[in-house]
Amino acid sequence: MKIGFDHEKYLEEQSKYILERVNSYDKLYLEFGGKLLSDLHAKRVLPGFDENAKVKLLQKLKDKIEVIICVYAGDIERNKIRGDFGITYDMETLRLIDDLRAHELDVNSVVITRYNNQFATNVFINRLERRGIRVYIHKGIRGYPTDIDTIVSDRGFGANPCIETTKPIVVVTAPGPASGKLSTCLSQLYHEYKRGRVAGYSKFETFPVWNIPLKHPLNMAYEAATVDLEDVTMIDPFHFDAYNEIAVNYSRDIESFPVFKRIIEKITGEESVYKSPTDMGVNRVGFGIVDDNIIKEASKQEIIRRYFKTGCEYKKGYVEKGIFKRSRLIMEELELRPEDRSVVLPARERSARLREETNKNEVCPAVAMELNDKKILTGKGSDVMDATAAVLLNAVKYLANISDEIHLISPVILEPIRNLKSKILGGRSVALDCEEILIALSICAVTNPTAQVAMDKLSMLRGCQAHSTTILSRNDEQTFNKLGIDITSDSEYPTESLYYNN
Repeated sequence: MKIGFDHEKYLEEQSKYILERVNSYDKLYLEFGGKLLSDLHAKRVLPGFDENAKVKLLQKLKDKIEVIICVYAGDIERNKIRGDFGITYDMETLRLIDDLRAHELDVNSVVITRYNNQFATNVFINRLERRGIRVYIHKGIRGYPTDIDTIVSDRGFGANPCIETTKPIVVVTAPGPASGKLSTCLSQLYHEYKRGRVAGYSKFETFPVWNIPLKHPLNMAYEAATVDLEDVTMIDPFHFDAYNEIAVNYSRDIESFPVFKRIIEKITGEESVYKSPTDMGVNRVGFGIVDDNIIKEASKQEIIRRYFKTGCEYKKGYVEKGIFKRSRLIMEELELRPEDRSVVLPARERSARLREETNKNEVCPAVAMELNDKKILTGKGSDVMDATAAVLLNAVKYLANISDEIHLISPVILEPIRNLKSKILGGRSVALDCEEILIALSICAVTNPTAQVAMDKLSMLRGCQAHSTTILSRNDEQTFNKLGIDITSDSEYPTESLYYNN
């Protein structure tokens, strides 16, 4: 992989800047936008960026930091899913707590925001409390965020319980966007000032990058990633008015800044130190870019990946047509085509050939994968295994220099698994998915040295690109994610089945 981002330079610059901001207050509430751990989007658009850079940054400051996690009750109630891992927000919260503890970071508590006695939320609260996790409940505030007199009063922020904190930096994070992080920070500021303590607020958002051009592909990739939130990157007018300097921010922050500024001033009784929403941020990611051309190309590829993802979500009914159209407009603005992703045409061509060979007017699933040496391999679906499994086997064979004619998995292993799926578990499809094929391969590797050599090559698939001509099952998608393979799909189901589509 060509590197366009200096991770160490970024960590040094970022930690220094946060400490400078902390020195102005007794306590700093630091809202962390985006993903605190496993920020795969940042890793893809900033080659060289460590996906866990944020948590490593916090580790450098761990003696000064504690973490609050906010979860919106409505997201728990409707089982909102984090797309990159395929787990619900309540499960992501548990995962986040475990991961933060593993990195020796102090998790203060979980805050349930906009709580309205929802049943699923109550179950989640019970689960947390019975495992020793402190839980705070914040209900919705009438008139938020415009009715400032109510918000900044004992009927507003004052009605929320004060979260007891002990360290100078309180990181407020969440499993996803719109989880109530800002409201929680402001509520804490209200309580801190009521107790006579000087507290501050800052925001840490990796994207958009404020000190690169508005229409830079990196900032447009952020728009593509948040297309469902209808975020738009804009020139920050407040920053330009205050400093005669161009800075990039996003529409939600710019629109809410005047109200936010008034809330801060009412809480503190002083004029806000922030002249613009950009001022609120502490992000220094732009200073880690060392090769802009590499960043531009990586960002364009991410925009195409996001286009395919949004297309599949539209097909599944998760997003409205307008959101898919917006994704396509971002592509067109940069004159990008789906075929500019190198694995798309090979997958579609393999599918078309299969259709000709079978002489059937039906979907023929095929997957293409580009390895790190630029070699493109394909795999087709069959009665034995699906196309994702086939392409994985073809890839490890190629990397291990094993002939195509050699079978890595013995029928003695395959048949019992197929029988288990069909005769015992009652599955309608007996074709093995990629996880099942990898398990079968690992079993064969115990007695077959050739299979073991192939298994050893799986780690070399990290960072590879793949494309499927049909929508993947969640299990296949998650397996590719775990292997570190970036896979996209055409918005076409593999069969006409509604329930049994896999």
